[in-house]
Amino acid sequence: MQTISEIKEAMQAASFDRLPVFIETYETDGRAGVQKIVEAAKKRLEALKLEKQRIEGLRVYEEQYRDCAYICGIDEVGRGPLAGPVVAGAVILPRGCRILYINDSKQLSEKKREELYDIIMEKAVCCGVGYASPERIDEINILQATYEAMRQAISRLKPQPDILLNDAVTIPKVAIKQVPIIKGDAKSISIGAASIIAKVTRDRLMEEYDKVYPQYGFAGNKGYGSAAHIEALKKYGATPIHRKSFIEDIIKAPEAE
Repeated sequence: MQTISEIKEAMQAASFDRLPVFIETYETDGRAGVQKIVEAAKKRLEALKLEKQRIEGLRVYEEQYRDCAYICGIDEVGRGPLAGPVVAGAVILPRGCRILYINDSKQLSEKKREELYDIIMEKAVCCGVGYASPERIDEINILQATYEAMRQAISRLKPQPDILLNDAVTIPKVAIKQVPIIKGDAKSISIGAASIIAKVTRDRLMEEYDKVYPQYGFAGNKGYGSAAHIEALKKYGATPIHRKSFIEDIIKAPEAE
C-alpha cells in the first residue's frame, strides 16, 4: 500500500488532465490523510475550471471582432517612473488562443509574468515592442512619447493587424481601426498579453540599468519614485536615464554626459 506521503507527491506531480483519474483512484481510500489529499486535488480542478471561465471572459472583444484576421492588443508600461523609458507592447494572438492566467501585468507576480512572457512569445502570431527614451519624454511629454512608443510597436508587427484593442487610449496618426477599452489589460486577453510583454521587457531593462547605476536601486524600484530612489537622487544627483521633467521638483538635474 502506498504511503500518504507518496500519494501526496503523486497528486502534486499530476497534470490537470490526470487529476480526475487520481481522484477516482483514491477517493475510496478511508485514511483521513488521503482524503485531505483528494480534497486538495478537487480544489485544484475547481480552480482550473474557474480560471478557464475567467479566460473566456477575457475573450469577449476578440469574439466580437472575430471577423478580423489579425487582432492586436496594445498596452504600455512606465508612464509614471522618474527614470527609464516608456515601453509599449503589441501582441497578435492566434484565433481562439486561450493562455491561462493572462491578466493585467500589475496583478501578477514577477515569476508568473516571466512564465507567461515565454508562453506568449512562443504562441503569438507576432509581437512588437516600442520604446520612448527619457530624452524623448522630456522633449514631447509623456503622453506623446507613449503614443510614439505604441506606433513603433505596431510598426514592428508582421503581419500588420486589422484592428487594435487599446488599453484606454486612441493612438493618433494610426490608420488601423482602434477600439479603446477602459482597464483593457484586465478585460482583453490580447491587451493583457501586451501588458505582460511590455512589463517584462521594461523590468529587464531596468535591471540592466541597475548594474550601471547601482546607487538608485533600479532593479527593485524599476525607476519609480520610492523613498530610497528619491533619497539617492538628492544625494547623488540625476543619471542620464532620469527624466528631467519628472524630477525638477526633487532636484535640479545636471545635463546628461
